[in-house]
Amino acid sequence: MAGNDWINSYLEAILDVGPNLDDAKASLLLRERGRFSPTRYFVEEVITGFDETDLHRSWVKAQATRSPQERNTRLENMCWRIWNLARQKKQLEGQLAQRKAKRRLERERGRREATADMSEDLSEGEKGDIVSDVSAHGENNKGRLPRINSVDAMETWASQQKGKKIYIVLISLHGLIRGENMELGRDSDTGGQVKYVVELARALGSMPGVYRVDLLTRQVASPEVDWSYGEPTEMLTPRNSEDFMDDMGESSGAYIVRIPFGPKDKYIPKELLWPHIPEFVDGALSHIIQMSNVLGEQIGSGRPIWPVAIHGHYADAGDSAALLSGALNVPMLFTGHSLGRDKLEQLLKQGRLSKDEINTTYKIMRRIEAEELSLDASEIVITSTRQEIDEQWRLYDGFDPVLERKLRARIRRNVSCYGRFMPRMVVIPPGMEFHHIVPQDGDMDGEIEGNEEHPSSPDPPIWSEIMRFFTNPRKPMILALARPDPKKNITTLVKAFGECRPLRELANLTLIMGNREGIDEMSSTNASVLLSVLKLIDKYDLYGQVAYPKHHKQSEVADIYRLAAKTKGVFINPAFIEPFGLTLIEAAAHGLPIVATKNGGPVDIHRVLDNGLLVDPHDQQSIADALLKLVADKQLWARCRQNGLKNIHLFSWPEHCKTYLSRIASCKPRHPQWQRSDDGGESSESDSPSDSLRDIHDISLNLKFSLDGDRSGASGNDNSLDSEGTAERNSKLENAVLSWSRGVLKDQRKAGFRDRVEHSSSTGKFPALRRRKHILVIAVDSDSNEDLLDAIRKIFEAVEKERIEGSIGFILSTFMTISEIHSFLVSGGLNANDFDAFICNSGSDLFYSTINPEDGPFVIDFYYHSHIEYRWGGEGLRKTLVRWAGSITDKKAGNEEHVVTSAEQLSTNYCYAFEIKNAGMVPPVKELRKSLRIQALRCNVIYCRNGTRINVIPVLASRSQALRYLFVRWGIDLSKMVVFVGDSGDTDYEGLLGGVHKSVILKGICSSTSNQLLANRNYPLSDVMPVDSPNILQTSQACTSSDVRDSLQNILKS
Repeated sequence: MAGNDWINSYLEAILDVGPNLDDAKASLLLRERGRFSPTRYFVEEVITGFDETDLHRSWVKAQATRSPQERNTRLENMCWRIWNLARQKKQLEGQLAQRKAKRRLERERGRREATADMSEDLSEGEKGDIVSDVSAHGENNKGRLPRINSVDAMETWASQQKGKKIYIVLISLHGLIRGENMELGRDSDTGGQVKYVVELARALGSMPGVYRVDLLTRQVASPEVDWSYGEPTEMLTPRNSEDFMDDMGESSGAYIVRIPFGPKDKYIPKELLWPHIPEFVDGALSHIIQMSNVLGEQIGSGRPIWPVAIHGHYADAGDSAALLSGALNVPMLFTGHSLGRDKLEQLLKQGRLSKDEINTTYKIMRRIEAEELSLDASEIVITSTRQEIDEQWRLYDGFDPVLERKLRARIRRNVSCYGRFMPRMVVIPPGMEFHHIVPQDGDMDGEIEGNEEHPSSPDPPIWSEIMRFFTNPRKPMILALARPDPKKNITTLVKAFGECRPLRELANLTLIMGNREGIDEMSSTNASVLLSVLKLIDKYDLYGQVAYPKHHKQSEVADIYRLAAKTKGVFINPAFIEPFGLTLIEAAAHGLPIVATKNGGPVDIHRVLDNGLLVDPHDQQSIADALLKLVADKQLWARCRQNGLKNIHLFSWPEHCKTYLSRIASCKPRHPQWQRSDDGGESSESDSPSDSLRDIHDISLNLKFSLDGDRSGASGNDNSLDSEGTAERNSKLENAVLSWSRGVLKDQRKAGFRDRVEHSSSTGKFPALRRRKHILVIAVDSDSNEDLLDAIRKIFEAVEKERIEGSIGFILSTFMTISEIHSFLVSGGLNANDFDAFICNSGSDLFYSTINPEDGPFVIDFYYHSHIEYRWGGEGLRKTLVRWAGSITDKKAGNEEHVVTSAEQLSTNYCYAFEIKNAGMVPPVKELRKSLRIQALRCNVIYCRNGTRINVIPVLASRSQALRYLFVRWGIDLSKMVVFVGDSGDTDYEGLLGGVHKSVILKGICSSTSNQLLANRNYPLSDVMPVDSPNILQTSQACTSSDVRDSLQNILKS
């Protein structure tokens, strides 16, 4: 076309910013462009990852336009868009490089600071991971995981476990979960994870030594879903129940337990569940305590049987598991399934949405923070593949493979890690049940011959449903089973099939893309993929060669695999990246060779099974070649089939569970450190309090006392316990811990308080807390003591009658120390006995008021310390914080005055306090948390009192967690609590609003708190505020005591 030189300039600009092409500088006049296709170039070379559908439509319209002028206009518009999007891609690549460089610098700085705190230079043993079963990230770790590979070995292991009776809790919140007829593919939340957690619970419940498994999920009683999702409890029947009942006979089995939380009668997506997580935690906590007591009566001689582990699946369940783990003081496990940071990177790469738009849609920052907390709290993180560790978990602040190997090396050498902790990453591929699978040995030319064990039967209905699509159904079937999601890469598979004539002549293609009614009823993304598939079928005229049935039952999936195997077909998973690839294992179990993406879990599966070929999912020709090779070469097909069948037992559920349980057994047992007697008193556990302390190798650094003057000696690692004199040292340590725990901290002694411990002589004080009809928790974070005092007086006046009767009790929850609280009460004319309990130092200390004046005004709950001290960094954390505080200076001042100073008089053994002179110059709380996580220091950082103070406390301690502790220890009903807060508050403000307790927001109080303080969080407060919850009520502005009473009456009625 004449006059199109302007188009040439745009196309040349595309070449300048894109990858090198052959003859890149050659003339690109449209009449000379030959094989060059701007659309294909756009899709394959310039900006892979953008949605090309709209651009392709413009190009087709331009090509079909008869008017040269209109055609030129369309081409100009399209070429400009190509050039503009290519520029955007270059900008995104630059931003990605900047983020990676920043992350690398932060990691290197964190490693240097962590190393500087360690007393010994790193040895060669700390530069790599030597012990393969400790960490699975090392490049040198090429071997397979140790597995049971024989029936005899499994029976031997089973006999060793028969004396155990353990309780395990699994959590998976989103999607629709039931034991039978799972609606996989119904929506994006009901996918492979649902099947995995149900089968894991079922398999664990059948294992020797496991008494009960509870899978906790959300109860959904909505008319839009089946009634079965509203049932409170569902028993999971073991697949091989007869064998296990005969051989084991001691498992009480596995159950799905549905906890009601969130909007009633409404099924909502996982992105909208975040505000309701605390409500689930409270409900789950109640169930676990009740079940532990029931199991204790059955098999524990009256002592509760606490869970040996709480296992969270996905970020939302990980967040819940962390809070439950802290509330119960039991070990936590975590499986991410898919990770938020990886998804965020992929979405930013695509460039369609900004970071804010991504967070609005996916609540991605809240998800990432939940995953970071899961790293902080987990003993073990279970992954399906090494790729997940090497490429996804390393994106997180809380996990650094290099620092992890150094810490493991120091532990092996009995060298202190100075308060640093890293979860163990363990690769345990998902399991599968194989006992019911009979590999297909026949072919389409003849029926399988029946025998006594497996008589021939009519063809399953799904076979005819698929074969009706084919002109020649006897050809080998290429089977793909995935929902119509862009990342599953189904369109590239169809293109590869359509453009390879030899493959089309030899094989048929079957696409099982979930279940659907009509395309218009599908989500826009899924509908777009399905329409693209249909257009490609039409483009390549694949009618009679491609099947895409609308419906199939979950129970028919095995029949679909059998049909593919009967035709001597191939299974393919062409996803751009596959976290694991359970369908590949299922296909192998049915005798199907595989073609799979080389990105992610299929690499590990192929290494074990050796039953197919790996391909680049972006390389269409590579996909076609691999499929053609397996279909055409019958010897290769038979060899791959045989390899898969021979090795598939390595992925069975019994082996998965054996590895799983052995990992749980390696965790240090933790559970609540008290036992209540029937009369309401309590007696100390026989176990040493030191059992619940942080890892034993750091104990000498964190306890501020000496044992017979000896603080050097052994480093304190577990290995040192084998030396002589261990029992004596342990006894001394226990006595010292008890003596120290029963004492009130230094600032309390200075105030003249008398230490008391809650033994039988003082039990009369504590039932008062349990006998209250309601508990009012005053957690107002005011800018001044006068505002807090005014709020307390209004609340007291509102319930004066009930307060005198004793039906209502009070708890003061604050960032202040107990000394500050005492001074505050005295100055305000209040008495300590006006309150039943005091949650101090942002939740790191718990005190009760006393009745006997001789005992002093307060008594400390030392059991609470053993409950929250998990992964407390102690002296190593304090040194790091002091160094950080020294680095924050006012450079504008002539002498570079320190902005943050350590407040020794406000610090306690479990709270390091710092005062801030200029809040505007202090980094946001999220930056300090990030810095500490990078150095493997696990703690909860809280900015208090309008940003003028910082409290650093144990990672699972908080004011909201202290309320759950009162429920666990004293049985105080959380639903009978009412928490009073202001308009705003400290950075732990959000934790006080969710849950089954009631919340009253006192308008006009703490309204002057800096907006910047709460804006410092990683995610908007609106993402986690349950705004529509009936448990939250706001008073009128500048409320009076009568307003408070009215609010209480209204909220308690609801």
